[in-house]
Amino acid sequence: MQPSLKPTNPNFSSGPCAKRPGYDVSKLQLDTLGRSHRSALGKKALGLACSETARILGLPDDYRVAVVPASDTGAIEMAMWSLLGARGVDVLEWETFSATWTNDILEQLKLPDVRVITADYGDLPDLARVDFNNDVVFVWNGTTSGVKVPDGDWIPDARGGLTLCDATSAIFAMDMPWHKLDVITYSWQKVLGGEGAHGMLILSPRAVERLLTYTPPWPMPKIFRMTTNGKLNEGLFKGDTINTPSMLCVADYLDALQWADSLGGLPGLIAKSRANLAVIEKFVAQNDWIQFLAKDPATVSNTSVCLTLTASDAQVKKMVALLDEQGVAYDIGAYKDAPAGLRIWCGATVEAADLHALLPWLAWAYREATA
Repeated sequence: MQPSLKPTNPNFSSGPCAKRPGYDVSKLQLDTLGRSHRSALGKKALGLACSETARILGLPDDYRVAVVPASDTGAIEMAMWSLLGARGVDVLEWETFSATWTNDILEQLKLPDVRVITADYGDLPDLARVDFNNDVVFVWNGTTSGVKVPDGDWIPDARGGLTLCDATSAIFAMDMPWHKLDVITYSWQKVLGGEGAHGMLILSPRAVERLLTYTPPWPMPKIFRMTTNGKLNEGLFKGDTINTPSMLCVADYLDALQWADSLGGLPGLIAKSRANLAVIEKFVAQNDWIQFLAKDPATVSNTSVCLTLTASDAQVKKMVALLDEQGVAYDIGAYKDAPAGLRIWCGATVEAADLHALLPWLAWAYREATA
């Protein structure tokens, strides 16, 4: 029979993700609207976006945080174009976005000394093959495959090259060893349920040293420039953005950070996301027609949870359409480049009660689509 209880919030998209529980746009601190982002008020808000990020994440004191253009894509591109080329590069590719960074390194930057270490959807590349005398580019969590690196033990503390980590669907939801990561990038619209178009760039002292001692041979667009006359643009890491940000989005991000703080900060966010994953894990264990795309349980993402089904592609699409029509789950089809299946966001802005309500509907939709 068709279930009767529906999720209170049917938004399970993997980006933009669900807003935080209790979110009310009218409650945002909006005194920055209509003001210059370079005013004292605007800079204060942008500075808080950087300093509160560092505090809640527990970043080392000497790491720098900046608001940059163009979401996580802009942030990781900014880092690659500014830092790569001084050494060889190892790039890890196991899903859509890691493949995009591989393409940029090979086809756009056209770097000569590149090793691409690959794996199919559902697997991790062989991390033992990584040469840390090279710069290393990787995603912490494969947003489109639901496969994450289980920890940072494979990254040595002493390394010759830099580690550039696209952390957009991992940060604020997974334990990450900051001292092993020289560049960390993400966007507001993932784990904290913020708005799009803005990225965050976090640099270690080693990354800053590279900026000050290496000049790439290619032209550098204005929105990528972090140095002037050989000196670091320190203002960038205090809220003096390169281009004009949306102050409405900044206010939204500050609200999300305040909410994260109320949950107990980073440990509270991680615990909630892991508890959400546990709801899905129990369901998968009880139903033989649904499986995690990730083959190794240690690599199953606790944010972008990707699932495969004993069903044809057409049947999976019918399931997704049925759930949408019923107002039960929106935007949970697998990413277009990934194997057919479902992708359910389980970050901290999602309530476990909504996942519990969703799962009987998954079973119902599966029966309807495969009958």
